[in-house]
Order: sequence, then C-alpha cells, then structure tokens
Amino acid sequence: MESEGEKMIVYVLIFLILSAGTVLNIALLPTLNNQQKKKRESYPLVSILIPMRNEERNVKRVVRAVKLLTYPNFECIILDDGSTDKTRELLEGETANDDRFKIVDGSTLPSKWVGKVYACHQLSKRANGDYLLFLDADVSLKSDTVEQSLALIEKRNGSLLTGFSRFPVKHMLESLIVPMQHVVVFTYLPVLLANYTNYPSATAAHGAFMFFRRKDYDKVGGHEAVQSSLIEDVHLAQQFKRKGLKVVLANITSHVSCFMYESDEEVWNGFAKNIYTGLGRSTASLLALSLFFFAYYVLPVPLFIYGLLTSQWFAVIPLLLVLTQRLMIDIATKQKWYLCLTMPFAALALIALMQHSMWRGVQRIGYEWKGRHYQ
Repeated sequence: MESEGEKMIVYVLIFLILSAGTVLNIALLPTLNNQQKKKRESYPLVSILIPMRNEERNVKRVVRAVKLLTYPNFECIILDDGSTDKTRELLEGETANDDRFKIVDGSTLPSKWVGKVYACHQLSKRANGDYLLFLDADVSLKSDTVEQSLALIEKRNGSLLTGFSRFPVKHMLESLIVPMQHVVVFTYLPVLLANYTNYPSATAAHGAFMFFRRKDYDKVGGHEAVQSSLIEDVHLAQQFKRKGLKVVLANITSHVSCFMYESDEEVWNGFAKNIYTGLGRSTASLLALSLFFFAYYVLPVPLFIYGLLTSQWFAVIPLLLVLTQRLMIDIATKQKWYLCLTMPFAALALIALMQHSMWRGVQRIGYEWKGRHYQ
C-alpha cells in the first residue's frame, strides 16, 4: 500500500510540474498586443504572400482582411496554384482596381517539391519587400497586425516571427483535434529554449503565419531549403536556428484567426499527413507519445471515478489538474472555454489519429491533400 501511495504521489507531481510549465509558457510567450505604441519613423515594404489552391470558400475573407490593414506600405501577391474551382474568378473580383494586389499563376509542380512549399517559393521570387509575410488562405487578420508584427520582430531582433493563431471551431472532430495544437505548444514546448536559444529541437512554427526578414530568408535558402518537407514551417524555422538566426514564437491569437478546416474529413486528412512526419517518422516516438497521452489525459478519468466512489480524494487531483491546465490554455488562446471538459476525449481522438498517420507512413501508402498525393 505504501508503494502504491508513493506511485500516486509521483503521478500527481508530474501533473503539477507540467501545469507549472504551462503557466510559465503562457507568461513567456510574447503577444502582438501594444507592441507599437507610437508612430514609426519609416515603413519598410512588407510583401504579403498567399498561396491558393481551390480556396473559393476563403477568398473573400482573407482578401477583405488584407484590404483593411492599416499598415501604409505593403504589396499582396496571391498565387493561384492550379485551382479548378472559382478561386481565380473570386480573386479577380475582390482585388479589382486595387493596385496593392497582384495575382500570379503557379508553375507546374516539379518532382521532389511539395505543392505548398513550391507555391511559397514562387511567391518569394515575385516579392519586392524588405519583409515577407506568408499567410494561408484560411486566415483572418486584425487591422494592425503588420505594424504590431514588425514592432515585435524588431524589438526581439528576430529573423522569423511565427505563432499559432486563434482556431475558431465548429465541427465535432475539429473541436477535439485542432485546439490540441495549442495544448502541445503550451504544455510540452520549452519556450525558454524556443525563444532564447538556437537549439533546433526546441522549435515550433505554424505555416499560416510566417513573418520573415527578407535578407535572412534569402540567407537560409528560403523555401527551397525545405522543398520536400510536409512540415516546412518547422523545418524552415530549424534552418534559421542552425544559421544562428533568431526565431520568435509568439501568441498571436489576439490578431490572427485561422479557419483551418471545413469538415471533419479535412481535419483527419490534414493532421494525418503531418503527425508521423513531424515526429521524424519514428514509430517508437509515436507509440511512446501515445502511451504518455493515454496515461496523462485519459487515465485520470477512471481514477477520478474511483476516488469519488471510495473517498480516495488524492485520486481526484489528476483530472482536476488536467482540466485546469487545459482551461488556462483555452483562455490564453481565446478558445471556447468549455472545450476544456473534452480533454480526455480529445486525447483519445488524437491517439487514434496518430496511429492512422503512422500506419499510412509505415505501409508507404502516403497522404492525400489538396488533390495531390505525398509519399
């Protein structure tokens, strides 16, 4: 009995340590709020670069958000990457008579390149700015996003500013899986190492919002340096660190929202192509992480029930800590607060998705995305 009690103490300590780490990460991540408090002396040209492939549902939102930006010196170049829906028609209508916008056609995808990475590479070649802001087509921006981002990257003397945006969710699987991106970053990423060292393994990035100093982007070889990567955002950020350049990870949820998926099927396929690759295609790492997530997020539920039925109140603590930790993350990232209650179910859904991603990778089935197959 004594050894069982000691094990429970160690178990609870793990929850306390990770919860404390979450509090520290929330405190350490810079935000885009009030970074620029006075008028700038100069306004360097910022190139806003948006790849689009069959994005008819997102065209109006993202173009109108860019139009409302208050930064006075920007160009916006949008690449139509072989769209077969109404993307081009809508783009031409939304950008007509606004010379800040330019629409270009994507070239045929070369072998060994990933579609989005090649689209971003083509956009960079068309850009004239001192800074490059790559956006996904499914984002929306607050009007002062560019000046606040510019002020933060200058303040931190950074070469790349990135972050995980706010994720509005409405479908069931989407509500479970998509917010887990914030959970992983705020719980398991050591922000001290991510933002204050060039240690490549302590790196997180999100391709929906990547703000580069142009000279440093060119120095590392741009997107061409990660041409075959399915997680080009992280790999590109790691390239910056290897070159001794500073990457700034911020909590950008006050200014950037990302409407990632329109259906649960898209959620499943979108995450499936990234998870196994993101873990370095390591089966051992994926299985170990699955086991840890089960022990940390799912096991507290039966323990909680056991504690209530037997008045063993110590067994109740892990689930309360898990829910509190998730609530802190949801508040910090402007997510629906009540989703914290779904945390055990979200973990189970993520574990299932991890196994699916691994299976497709190990069996060399590959992944489908945007009408293209990636091996």
